[in-house]
Amino acid sequence: MPASDFHTSAQQEHFHAGHPSLPASDDAKGCASPGLIALQRRDALLDPHQMSEADGQAIEQGMPGVALMEAAGAAVANAVARRWARQRVTVLCGPGNNGGDGFVAARHLRGAGWMVRVGLLGAREMLTGDAAHHAALWDGPIEPLSPALLEDAGLVVDALFGAGLSRPIQGEAQAVLRALARRDIPVCAVDIPSGVDGASGEVLGVAAPAALTVTFFRKKPGHLLEPGRSLCGALLVEDIGIPASVLDAVSPAVFENTPRQWLHAYPWPQVQGHKYQRGHAIVVGGRLMTGAARLAATACARTGAGLVTVAAPLMAFQIYATALTSVMVHPIRESGSLEDILADARINAVVVGPGAGISDMTRKHALQALGGDRAVVLDADAISVFGSDAQALFDAIRGPCVLTPHEGEFNRIFHVEGSKLQRALDAARQSGAVVVYKGHDTVIAAPDGRAFINTNAPPILATGGTGDVLGGMVAGLLAQGMDAFLAAAAAVWMHGQAARQFGPGLIAEDLPGQIPRVLRRLQREARIL
Repeated sequence: MPASDFHTSAQQEHFHAGHPSLPASDDAKGCASPGLIALQRRDALLDPHQMSEADGQAIEQGMPGVALMEAAGAAVANAVARRWARQRVTVLCGPGNNGGDGFVAARHLRGAGWMVRVGLLGAREMLTGDAAHHAALWDGPIEPLSPALLEDAGLVVDALFGAGLSRPIQGEAQAVLRALARRDIPVCAVDIPSGVDGASGEVLGVAAPAALTVTFFRKKPGHLLEPGRSLCGALLVEDIGIPASVLDAVSPAVFENTPRQWLHAYPWPQVQGHKYQRGHAIVVGGRLMTGAARLAATACARTGAGLVTVAAPLMAFQIYATALTSVMVHPIRESGSLEDILADARINAVVVGPGAGISDMTRKHALQALGGDRAVVLDADAISVFGSDAQALFDAIRGPCVLTPHEGEFNRIFHVEGSKLQRALDAARQSGAVVVYKGHDTVIAAPDGRAFINTNAPPILATGGTGDVLGGMVAGLLAQGMDAFLAAAAAVWMHGQAARQFGPGLIAEDLPGQIPRVLRRLQREARIL
């Protein structure tokens, strides 16, 4: 399948093929072949500590560090030469291994006819190890790091600091990066733009945006989490000779969310199947904001649930009944209780929250939905209503549950710190639910420590009602028996792809109609798996 079908323009710079899936947990080993797990691991995201461990494992297996640095620097030079015409280039080298990569890149670019100027933070005599080795192979001038290095540059290679930076940039490096950020000079970042934390994507003091970032072996979370993601520009992952077998020791648990991660488990209709085998989902409707539940119900049906019913308050019953055709409508009794509706054992998925309002009734509906062993999706007001007593919600979660908060809703019930990834993981562990922490860089986190970071959501999704559609899509997959973590990841990716297909002018009600096209493409992909 062409990369353009499933990847953003930035992701198209990533030339790995294949179709990975679940992290190599015991569950994954039980349901996926070794070949599939190997493909899935191509999407592993390694934090700086794990990447250092991968480097160490590669060296132990016979790949000299000096050779890894040579391959990395050469890959940067090749990437620069493919993207830009020959011109004056300034290579900014730091005092560590990232600077060593920069010396290699400078040597290769000059050998290819580029006019290269090299600046170094600190004294050349202070370099050690592999970086010192490659600095010695550079026989051109080395200038002290200063903003003056940018004056005649048509292009800058940023090799100051890599993904493992742990403290804010200061001094001359800060001055140079501030000057670089102000100038209209294209930048190629080595590993990650200097100043971006590879684990969190956060900026440590200052960072200059790159047009292209060249990293090695695997991406880091900081490449995908904002603001790091936006600062990286196009992202290219290069193979520098680190064997994939090192991942056995690293044991990654965080992955980029792609179809490779969950397509093997997708619940496609079977020839002998019927609607009752594809699940019955209930969407609890609001009294006044009826559009939200209708969007969720339609998306749920489009995603494949065999039956979908809106549980409608009596005062709004006619609105729902008139507006919906393939979705059934069931009145909620005057007491507001869902007990009679949920008594039907065939109902195996419930959505609460879209258009619900923050009220005692919404809280009651959420707790009733969580009262059985059915799968539950809580969104919007069904999350916010527990803002003053989040533990009551967490205590009620016993079966498969997916929470889909945006930033504000997340902060109402979770009081955790760290990067977006860390907060999502802590929230999942605390609640016992799969947490879909929404945004441009949506994180899907499971209570067992696994996580996906999504990258295909376009900015046009920032419009009212799109979250209701997502909740319905998650429920549609849960109703068909898909694992909650994989169902959430699949729905998030499909949601983003549907928006990308439609393009500018999107409103929430356009999304369900795009789902069949997404499914057709996924079905073609599934045949490859």
